[in-house]
Amino acid sequence: MDGWDGRGLVSTAWLQAHLDDPDLRIFDATVHLRPATPGPYRVESGRADYEAAHIPGAAFLDLAADLSDTASPLTFTHLPAASLAEALGAAGVGADSRVVIYSSTTPMWATRLWWMLRAAGFDAAAVLDGGLVAWTAEGRPTESGTRRYPPTKLALADRADAWAGKAEVLAAIGDGGVCTINALPPGVHSGESGTNYGRPGHIKGSVNVPYAGLLDEAGRYRPDAELRGLFEAAGALQRPRVICYCGGGISATMDALALVRLGHPAVAVYDGSMSEWVRDPDLPMETGA
Repeated sequence: MDGWDGRGLVSTAWLQAHLDDPDLRIFDATVHLRPATPGPYRVESGRADYEAAHIPGAAFLDLAADLSDTASPLTFTHLPAASLAEALGAAGVGADSRVVIYSSTTPMWATRLWWMLRAAGFDAAAVLDGGLVAWTAEGRPTESGTRRYPPTKLALADRADAWAGKAEVLAAIGDGGVCTINALPPGVHSGESGTNYGRPGHIKGSVNVPYAGLLDEAGRYRPDAELRGLFEAAGALQRPRVICYCGGGISATMDALALVRLGHPAVAVYDGSMSEWVRDPDLPMETGA
């Protein structure tokens, strides 16, 4: 993974070598989920972390405040393509830009923004593999303060099959052509963990490919051969369509990126995920592995 291969990831070495490319737009998309009561979490912007230390030239994008539908009852509902295009254009992303996204914590925030771009038809985006943790561990440069790119205009159009709603997820139960994947930790999937989103367990019929298991000890994505083994074992690569979900449509995008890297042609993210599903007691759930 030494170059820009169009499959969702770039290396720290590649990014440092291309920091001065005029078409490159680098964004820190860090969000923190803090424990809260009632829970399971409280959303906190990562802007302060960004201002303390970020990759040279990078700007900050606030996923919750600026790139989500704040009128939705759910925290991270994606924006329609036209609204996303307006926000990204204001942040300096144009039709000829290449975008690299990273987080200073878990990569799920970077993959979430990557998926939003992909779902809106913008394919010239990649996630920095290993994020800021890998970057700094390798002694690469950082800076403090803030940066902004000159605003521009951007046009995007939604890909209809990139997002799944609860009706499609419900219809997929028992459908041999669809593999529905839960990206949450095994204990949450089985219902054995004390953490849940209002009802324990998982969407009926879904299988578990935990997002954390996609990464190696350094926080980078595992080699493609290892990822392939995980998704083959879950039955995902044998099905024509895959729907990924989690608690709120965030960590699911880590699984979605891995599946795109492996060449699966029809991957969707259930945007509402468990945060929406549990609110309707008629929507079926089950416990166990």
